[in-house]
Amino acid sequence: MRISFCQGLLTIAIILNLLILYYVSRAQQQMMEKRKELGRGTRRGHSRGPRVTVLLREFEHFENYVGDVANSFLHQRPELPFLAVADTSPYPPLVLPEGARLLILSPSPDQPPQAHRPEFHVQTEFVLLVPDGVELEQPRAIERLIRELEGEGGGPVRLVAAPVLARSAVQCLHLRVNLREWTAIYSTAASGSSGSVCTALQGDAVVLIRTEDLFNLSVPLGRPLFSSLFIQTSLRGWKVKLLEGPCFSANHRPLFSSAHNQWKADTRLKEATGKLMRSFGLKRLLLPDGKEQWYGCSKETPRCFGTVQDDTPDYLYLDRWTPPCCLRALRETTKYVVNILERSGVRYWLEGGTLLGAVRHQDIIPWDYDVDLGIYLEDVPNCDHLKNLDSGSLVDANGYVWERAVEGDFYRVQYSEANHLHVDLWPFYPRNGVMTKDTWTEHKQDVEFPEHFLQPLVPMPFAGITAYGPNNHRAFLELKFGEGAIENPQYPNPAKKRLDRSKL
Repeated sequence: MRISFCQGLLTIAIILNLLILYYVSRAQQQMMEKRKELGRGTRRGHSRGPRVTVLLREFEHFENYVGDVANSFLHQRPELPFLAVADTSPYPPLVLPEGARLLILSPSPDQPPQAHRPEFHVQTEFVLLVPDGVELEQPRAIERLIRELEGEGGGPVRLVAAPVLARSAVQCLHLRVNLREWTAIYSTAASGSSGSVCTALQGDAVVLIRTEDLFNLSVPLGRPLFSSLFIQTSLRGWKVKLLEGPCFSANHRPLFSSAHNQWKADTRLKEATGKLMRSFGLKRLLLPDGKEQWYGCSKETPRCFGTVQDDTPDYLYLDRWTPPCCLRALRETTKYVVNILERSGVRYWLEGGTLLGAVRHQDIIPWDYDVDLGIYLEDVPNCDHLKNLDSGSLVDANGYVWERAVEGDFYRVQYSEANHLHVDLWPFYPRNGVMTKDTWTEHKQDVEFPEHFLQPLVPMPFAGITAYGPNNHRAFLELKFGEGAIENPQYPNPAKKRLDRSKL
């Protein structure tokens, strides 16, 4: 068998890439071993090299005090490595003193890969993360932080922080990250006493962390730095110890000399936070003051997932449930549709999996992706939004889209023209005491049922409103889903993806 010239070149390229990956990985491993040995040697008293690299990550190109920060630390501790880190080359360029270096994270085609990877530029046992504008007035403050961290003995406290003397005090927070529900919840923790232990900080602080721990994070230097850092450390069960002292001074406060530059910084922070949350798969933040921040879909954007195949949305394969922004949109749409149906005199009831959610959770099933309502076909002419949908669709005054579904004789109400999260309305009619319809799906629960389940309809809580459902919901659901359907939750298509009930 002859090998063509192109095949030969491809083979050589693959071999070269493998060699580069091997040597980069080996160099990184040797560097980590060197740091460990340095730490062991320092503790034995056999090494006089610096134990800490001072690293400044958070600063704005258009106005900053990076040079002043470097001068402050190097004046007091000239032996300490000082590293400023930026995504791209700052403009205007930074003016740094001798002993301070700038690291650019964006790769360049003319540079080796390690040139842009911070773990290759930190040779010390610890990293001190400092915010812009901070000054070192007490040379021994860094040793105090090291003693505090070493005193924890490698337990859950893996970071130690000291406050920056600014206009607002640093605050200790508890942070709970639930990736399955795309949510991070912050709450206030006890603070103000020496040695407060929590999982996140709010405000200006200097943070000490072991270099090995920092670079074992997936995104060690993401921006905003504290948001990125504490999301990752909290998921690992690590804690931060906030000390009452020593304190670091900050004469450069506020950081920005004009309202315009402050606005630019706030805008960039908002953009960076959104980018970080989307990359981490977090779509909802609940803040300590009870306010919410959303980073998922809205009425102006497409929904968070594409066309559903085999009744299994893509997020289930990621071991996640329905994004909270999608659940919010489904709740809003349901409330809106139910209100119109009730005002129009259209009899409706919660159907299928939607009824299951109402019985189990008084809400949408946490992994469901639409809402199903049954309606009486004979009541359709009572509703102006439905009676003229034989062709086309209707976008109402509130931006909801009413249409006849292309899949058959039923109706669909979408959250908006951009966002196709929807409520399906299934028209049933009685025939010899049995409710039937003209369009059937392949779902096993899509079956005829006796009309007596709807005589009368009964109110029940659902998704923040009172809706109507069948009068014997257990018998109704077991007719459709089988015995024990309420007590034994399962994903829509277990053959594709099964629910691990141990994680409920």
